[in-house]
Amino acid sequence: MTQVTAKAHAGCVLCEQDGGMLIWRGPALRLIRAEEAGFPAFYRVIWNAHDAEFSDLSRADRQFCMEAVAAVEQVMREQLQPTKINLAALGNMVPHLHWHVIARFDWDSHFPAAIWANAQRARDAEREAAVAAQLPALDALLRARLQAEFA
Repeated sequence: MTQVTAKAHAGCVLCEQDGGMLIWRGPALRLIRAEEAGFPAFYRVIWNAHDAEFSDLSRADRQFCMEAVAAVEQVMREQLQPTKINLAALGNMVPHLHWHVIARFDWDSHFPAAIWANAQRARDAEREAAVAAQLPALDALLRARLQAEFA
């Protein structure tokens, strides 16, 4: 990875705040857990410097970023055994490079549609709570993995 110079953009919420519950921060990127009702295992890998588009990064930084996203996905798959992991880098509302990494389950209220689509069924509070109960251990494993590989 090339040396990342943290540049901030006034008024950018992801430059001014962590963007959720901070799980881990390295020199180039950080991992947060988002509070999204109905989707307890919703994480974001956020590039620390203010870049709006993935192609703004150097080739080495793009590879570094995607390796971190893949590491988060892999730990989530191993620990939660979701039906699917959704990855998204939209940036329409917050034009600061970040990846959504969301564990999806065939019982969640929106599956198989996107979490931003209309609900397909009622939420399953019991199953959501069971996933939420696993998050402290998952957070610790994510923190350890990212520290070992991306610090």
